[in-house]
Formats: sequence, C-alpha cells, structure tokens
Amino acid sequence: MKPELIEINPLGTKAVRVKRLETNCLIASFHFHDLCELVWIEKSYGKRIVGDHIGSFEDHDLVLMGPDLPHIWQSDNNFLAEEKNKVKSTVIYFPSDFLTALTEDKGVLNLMDDMVRRASRGLRFYGKTNREVTRILAKLPQKKGVDQVISFLQIADILASSNEYEYLASISFKNPYDEKDTNRINKVYQFLMQNFQRDINLSEVADLCNMTTNSFCRFFKDRAQKSLTQFVNEIRIGHACKLLQSADYSISEVCYASGYNNLTNFNKFFKQITGMKPSQYRGHINNRSKE
Repeated sequence: MKPELIEINPLGTKAVRVKRLETNCLIASFHFHDLCELVWIEKSYGKRIVGDHIGSFEDHDLVLMGPDLPHIWQSDNNFLAEEKNKVKSTVIYFPSDFLTALTEDKGVLNLMDDMVRRASRGLRFYGKTNREVTRILAKLPQKKGVDQVISFLQIADILASSNEYEYLASISFKNPYDEKDTNRINKVYQFLMQNFQRDINLSEVADLCNMTTNSFCRFFKDRAQKSLTQFVNEIRIGHACKLLQSADYSISEVCYASGYNNLTNFNKFFKQITGMKPSQYRGHINNRSKE
C-alpha cells in the first residue's frame, strides 16, 4: 500500500503549525510526512489507519504520531449522512527536534526524544492526560505568538510525562512505502472503509487497481503486511468495538451492523483480534467507564 509523502510545513523545519478544522466531512488521502502530528478529534467518528493499525475513532480522540508514520482518518457514512453533524478537529504539526533550539537540558531533551520515539508507532492518550491536553487544545487556535508557543510546550510536557496511552501500530511496523501506487492504495482504502458492512468481492477490489486477483493479493499483503481478509476483519471488529460501547445495540445487532452474516464468524474474529468475546468486551468497557 502506498501512502503519499506530503509537505506540511512550508515555513521551515523549526516551525510549529496549528490547524483548526471545521468541515462537513473528514476524508483524507493515506499519507505521511516528516513532522510529528498531534490530532484531537473534538467531534466526529469514523475509521483510522495508523501504520498497520486499523481501528475506529470518536469524539475526544487524542493521537500523537511521529515522523514518516503513514495514516488516514475518515468519518463514517452515518456521520456524513446527518446534515447537522460537523467535524471539529485541531491538529498540531511540529518537528521532532523542536526543543533543541530552546534548551540544552539533557533531561528535558531525552524526555522529548523518548516521546517522539514512542510516537513512531502512534500513541492514543486517554484518562486525565486526555482531559488536560484537550482543555488546552480547545483554546489553542485562538492564541497567537508567545502564548501559543507556551501552550504547545505545556501540551508536549504533559504528553511526554504521561503513561496514560496505548500504542497503535505494531512494534514491528516499518514504513515500506515510496512514491509509487498512491492512487491505487487510496482507492482501495477509501473503498474498504466505505463498504466494509457488505460482502466484498476480491475481484472488485483488484479492479480498482487494474490488477488480477493474484497480483493484487501479493501487492496488498506486501505493503499492508496482512491479507485483505485480515484487513477487512480488523475494520469490521473496530467498528463493532465502537458499537458495543452503547447499550442501544444487542450483540446480534452489532454483528450484522459490522458486516458479518452470522454470530459464529463474528465471535470467532472478535476474539481473534481483541482477545475477548463481545460480551466480555462490553463488560470491560462498562467497568472502565465507572472508574
């Protein structure tokens, strides 16, 4: 799979850029760049791919990604279909060595270097860390000059010192992409994220890339480091995990809404991917929300 290498920061390698996004939809190409990226989804829900991680995002999601980590975020069709819905998000781009011109304190520099190293896999922050950082992020776009820089440094310090995070990409993930095949892999990802709830025929996906099914399977597995079947199942189970957080859906309803035709397959793949049965996952989420 080939994400697109994009240039984010025309102002120079030392600049920190804050971008506020308010739009009807969140659909981007699969890409990577040479800066760190902090993403706060204030309002939206959908699917995200970070490295070889495939999952869902929702309101209040906070993710830090290191340089050259391929990623894509896309709002779900249900979110896009509701006219009153509007994506609200704040993104910060910054160089991995942003502190080197400000301090020679080895302790501080080592702390930030370690944060960037961990962010090479993508970090999703939760708990108190999430709440503290998003309170600052909510006001950050309105700040200018030194005030904005001070707020950014506060955010960096909180994230670097936190242990309230989970890794997204696997420890073995290495960016295998170059500048070829950008259009092909973007077509495939957009198609799968929009159609995972129905039966997907291998030939229709291969046709998107003008490949035979055998050639496409080799192409996809070589880039994605997993088969198309595994990829689709991870999208579906990620969607199921989101639905299971709501008591509005029975496990059977979650099964069919996630693209499975029977509970047996749903239960098998859910446990294979999450390590838990759907009922156990729902109980785990409910218990965690009470803490």
